[in-house]
Amino acid sequence: MLKKSLSITNKTSVYLLLTCVGFVFLLPILKILSGSFMPVNEILDPTVGFIPGVLYFENYNQAFQVLNLWENLPRSIMVALFPALAQTLTAMIVGYGFARFEFPLKKTLFILMMVVFLIPPQVTMIPQFLTMRDYGLLGSIWSMVVPAAFGQGLNAPLFILIFYQFFKSIPGSLEEAAEIDGARVITVFFKIAVPMALPSIIVSLIFSMVWYWNETTLTALFLQTPGLDSAFMFTTLPLELQNFTDSFEMIFPDGAFTVTRVNEGVRMAGMIISILPMLLIYFVLQRWFVEGVDRSGITGE
Repeated sequence: MLKKSLSITNKTSVYLLLTCVGFVFLLPILKILSGSFMPVNEILDPTVGFIPGVLYFENYNQAFQVLNLWENLPRSIMVALFPALAQTLTAMIVGYGFARFEFPLKKTLFILMMVVFLIPPQVTMIPQFLTMRDYGLLGSIWSMVVPAAFGQGLNAPLFILIFYQFFKSIPGSLEEAAEIDGARVITVFFKIAVPMALPSIIVSLIFSMVWYWNETTLTALFLQTPGLDSAFMFTTLPLELQNFTDSFEMIFPDGAFTVTRVNEGVRMAGMIISILPMLLIYFVLQRWFVEGVDRSGITGE
């Protein structure tokens, strides 16, 4: 009876702690979501809490126009998805190679790869820019895909480490049995290793997409270089969100919507629109994502 009482107390304490932590993380998002449906007079009224008196959809109407949603959303998905796919495939191949094969300087190369992860991206930004310029890739989606395909994407060593740990945990007897039956290395990789690595693939893909989606410095540097014919070809929603105020003033000049210019609800609506696609992807892939995090041992990301 005492053990049962302690178990209930422990569970209650854990749930209470998780609820408090979750509330701290969700509070800003709930505030932004609530403010995005408020007219200007309610936002400026300190007596109004989280629940708006009236649902004001004009904020989203203006945010759609400022972000140019229907044109920039497909471009944003391309900038996030294509490099993420290339990076996931490369990280999976490299991680499998480190986990399953022995070759000279293997440990040294693995350590060097992890050391690269510690180098701030600002250090390599200019050399990458010059390389993309020399190969004529600036202003093209290939300036994001090519580095990812060669293991130089955003936080690529982390994903290689994830796949390395996963493939190390797979019993070698499964692959040996397939090789005895006549399967070649590439067949073993795609028929046995890849299907078993699906949770890690989901984790790598989601994290890569989120990081590429939120990346604005490299995107602006590679895809919006002034003087190129294709400049601004791949303007993304996060980039448009950075320039939200300037874009808003261009679309709604002085005298047109003077009152709404001080309405922070329009900016909040833009924030919700910008993060909504990634939230939808997470909810769709949530089950595999949680399983992959559990298997990969990722924490604090």
